Amino acid sequence: MELFHVGFISVRLLDIIDILIVAFLLYKIYQLLKGGTAMNIFIGIVSMYVLWFLFVKILDMQLLGAILGQFMSVGVLALIIVFQQEVRRFLLVLGSNSFAGKDSFTRKLLPWNWNSAPATAPNIIPIVKACAGMAKTKTGAIIVLARTSDLKFFQETGDLMDADVSKRLLESIFFKNSPLHDGAVIIENNKIKAARCVLPVTENTDLPAHYGMRHRAALGITEQSDAISIIVSEETGLISVAIEGSIHANLSPEELERLLEKEM
Repeated sequence: MELFHVGFISVRLLDIIDILIVAFLLYKIYQLLKGGTAMNIFIGIVSMYVLWFLFVKILDMQLLGAILGQFMSVGVLALIIVFQQEVRRFLLVLGSNSFAGKDSFTRKLLPWNWNSAPATAPNIIPIVKACAGMAKTKTGAIIVLARTSDLKFFQETGDLMDADVSKRLLESIFFKNSPLHDGAVIIENNKIKAARCVLPVTENTDLPAHYGMRHRAALGITEQSDAISIIVSEETGLISVAIEGSIHANLSPEELERLLEKEM
């Protein structure tokens, strides 16, 4: 169905939908690539394609075009290898409710939920109070809040629990003399499911030098799932939150509460 004409070009409703979908996907790709070397690599690949098009299609330089053509012939495979982490994260976003979250574009268009029921949102007040208390005493902590991804594998790396979330319990777990303090706590369906859990470490080499293993582990779990990680630094007492491979650093308890209310 034609909507209008721009000169000799007819614009259909499907054309507008097509443009919106492509724009949305490009925006998501930009979000995944920004802030790291992946963006520089992507720009380099685009530049290589532009040079190949310029030399082969316009200037008709056969030898140089043939050399660049060898790189272009393995373009898709090279992209998958170079952007392995980003591709995995993008596919995770496509397959999880984070792509159709409560504030997302697709959720507004599609009223139904095609994925499994999300985890019950945790009571964030005792979590925020525990983080504020541990920040004052510079007690290191990693708290992982499950959303829709299954974290059972990571829960089984630690000591299984099924306890109600409370400020005192969280502070007791991360107390430096506690046998459970070395590792992460995983909270799902408003329950502390496990403590002393081992998390995957991020392979991102662009993190600031002052981020230690606690921050890298918290980032790693958010790269492999849609979970949210809260980090309390043992050195500085600062609170940070990792979401989808990005860190929101130096948060106050009030900022932490607002961020969790928005994301959960």
